[in-house]
Amino acid sequence: MRFRRGASIDTSQVSDRRGLGGGAPIALGGTGLVGLLIFLAVQLLGGGGGGDGTGIGSPFSLGAGPGQATEQDLSAECRTGADAEQRQDCRIVAVVNSVQEYWGGTVSGYREADTVLFERQVSTGCGAATSAVGPFYCPADATVYLDLSFYAELSQRFGARGGPFAEAYVVAHEYGHHVQHLLGTDQQVGGDRAGAESGSVRLELQADCYAGVWSAHAERTSLIEDLTDDDIAVGLDAASVIGDDYIQSHFGGGVDPESWTHGSSEQRQRWFSVGHDTGDPRRCDTFSAAQL
Repeated sequence: MRFRRGASIDTSQVSDRRGLGGGAPIALGGTGLVGLLIFLAVQLLGGGGGGDGTGIGSPFSLGAGPGQATEQDLSAECRTGADAEQRQDCRIVAVVNSVQEYWGGTVSGYREADTVLFERQVSTGCGAATSAVGPFYCPADATVYLDLSFYAELSQRFGARGGPFAEAYVVAHEYGHHVQHLLGTDQQVGGDRAGAESGSVRLELQADCYAGVWSAHAERTSLIEDLTDDDIAVGLDAASVIGDDYIQSHFGGGVDPESWTHGSSEQRQRWFSVGHDTGDPRRCDTFSAAQL
């Protein structure tokens, strides 16, 4: 994945809270890419704009106290696509810009969502959370939360190939949840929050499909110059290693479809491919799909 080197980056869409303390970790009501990665607890879906969703947070604190740093100003370092080629945080900003540019031109009345970069723990509209929950979208404050250390975890612990488009896939998936929230799709889940064909799984697979839709149009946005077949393969690889079945088996447990919240590796790859191959968000109706 290559960025247009002279393209301007809009850092107003990303807040950098790295180095700031986030309070004691509690149960989180948000929509995450992987849920509780390390501990394999079931992460439940957040509710509507009132922030009354329920979730299971990590029972383990990472032990970080409040930091002494102030919120950082990314605009000093992230100005153009050339900076995105050199720095991971600038790359995330550029991807956020591209994703929101696409959805802003696709969804009527689209409202931009902030992305917050944090370390170890963070306070959100859905409660306080640690990095152990992985990247997530909080519907209560319409914000994506991301600890960049997740990407190293994805490669080192889960065996993903990693790289810029694996990072972009994660961001695009979480913004897929923002689109669902704007459209009210997340309300369809209700209490159907676990199982191979549950509402939770359908919501996550749709977010994967939306990520694929963005990838089909990424080169038409002002930031992305080139996406190759290998980039898409990297995205599919990332989708594979965060399938419920892969995570369960990778950590030595039995594969239990009744506990799934995000879908199998094959399902996640397939729905990303549906979005990428068609470029049509209307093809992402996982809630009407007879077979996931």
